[in-house]
Amino acid sequence: MPLQQRIQDQFQASIHMLADAVDLLSEPLARSVQLLTDCLMHEGKILTCGSGSSGLAARHAAAILTDRLDRDRPGLAAIALSGGGAAHSSEPCDPLFARQISALGHPGDVLLAFSCFGQSGAVIEAVQVAQSRDMLVIALVGGEGGALAEILREEDVLICAPADSPARIHETLLLASHCLCDGIDYLLLGA
Repeated sequence: MPLQQRIQDQFQASIHMLADAVDLLSEPLARSVQLLTDCLMHEGKILTCGSGSSGLAARHAAAILTDRLDRDRPGLAAIALSGGGAAHSSEPCDPLFARQISALGHPGDVLLAFSCFGQSGAVIEAVQVAQSRDMLVIALVGGEGGALAEILREEDVLICAPADSPARIHETLLLASHCLCDGIDYLLLGA
């Protein structure tokens, strides 16, 4: 296969996966936007975490919230938690996210937890600590959601990219992050 065809195939795979995700993700994204906006309107904050490349997505979401997406606005209260964390549940669990949530998280705050397949031990532990502190959790994952999806409560939200490829999952979760930030701006600032 020529390289140019392979590149075109990557674009087509992404386009088809995003088309499949539209109906599946619009409701949990809208619910998440409302939860995040309510949190911010009640002087809460948004904490984000993720291990490995999901950590990049978590930092990106926090950066957009504190800075801006498309429109100028005051910064919003968001913190990207730092830490290496384990990428897979079979690796040792780094409790750094959980310790930061214990120090910074309060009832009414929201945790945006990113995990490609929902198996990161560090992210799972962070979610459990957030739940124990009466924080809401929005989990952004792919595949079937893994162990992370299994520990979510009814009031938490699962945003699950319908893909098995890490590349397609990350592409979908990046768009989901942009939808969350755009939705918050829409509810706070209007059209």
